[in-house]
Amino acid sequence: MTRATLISRESFVELGARERARALLDAGTFRELAGPFDGLTSPWLERQGVVPQGDDGVIVAKGKIDGLPAVVMAIEGAFQGGSLGEVGGAKIAGALELAADDNRKGVPTRAVILFETGGVRLQEANLGLAAIAEIHAGIVDLRRYQPVIGVIAGQVGCFGGMSIAAGLCSALVVTREARLGLNGPAVIEQEAGVGEYDSRDRPFIWGLTGGEQRYVTGLADRYVEDDAAEIRDVVAELVAEPVDNTTRTEQYEDYLRRMADYTAGDAIHQPDPATVRRLYGERQ
Repeated sequence: MTRATLISRESFVELGARERARALLDAGTFRELAGPFDGLTSPWLERQGVVPQGDDGVIVAKGKIDGLPAVVMAIEGAFQGGSLGEVGGAKIAGALELAADDNRKGVPTRAVILFETGGVRLQEANLGLAAIAEIHAGIVDLRRYQPVIGVIAGQVGCFGGMSIAAGLCSALVVTREARLGLNGPAVIEQEAGVGEYDSRDRPFIWGLTGGEQRYVTGLADRYVEDDAAEIRDVVAELVAEPVDNTTRTEQYEDYLRRMADYTAGDAIHQPDPATVRRLYGERQ
């Protein structure tokens, strides 16, 4: 890779959520829905001394990707760690439902979700969990008609209930900077102790939940550089593909068998990246 190539790249990770959505859509087609001037702020944060944000940390934009109708939902990791509450979650769930309705009316709308989230917003607890459940249902509904593509770039990663949403997507794109896990490192350390999971051990964390590991073990479908143009090209390719009914969620019996084989063996020791690759199989 030449120095000129590095200079010409635009980091996708360093873009904000709105700029990420704009980077994926065809020039001149970006149209934001339920934007910051529509007053859809969380009614709960201010009561707890947290300054709310006009878009509640979620960007929803309609437009086209290589001429195909699409909706992009981007989570802003810089606001409350990308956590989802009642309003932000409802924006994503509503966008997915409308996209499915479009398809039922003959408009083949695709969807892209840009994950940058620690999961549910603790200040909104059950309301956020209910919204995330609606997001799950919305993905499963829409993917019957058109691809739902997930992208995890970094720096926050994708954890909690939204990691389940990522697993439900028709295809998942990750970078080396990405992380994907049901529980975040700090949460595991808090509950199980530093001897079980040291959240400060970055090589260990990325070795288990990083983008490369998730791709190699088949839990992500594309592994890309942190380059806005490359990510845009990969997403455009994936949204144009026909619907595939062999998603990971349809292979749950195989995953359960692998976990059963592991727990029946030497599960008392902390697994390392090599163990995980043996457990899930390694992409060639």
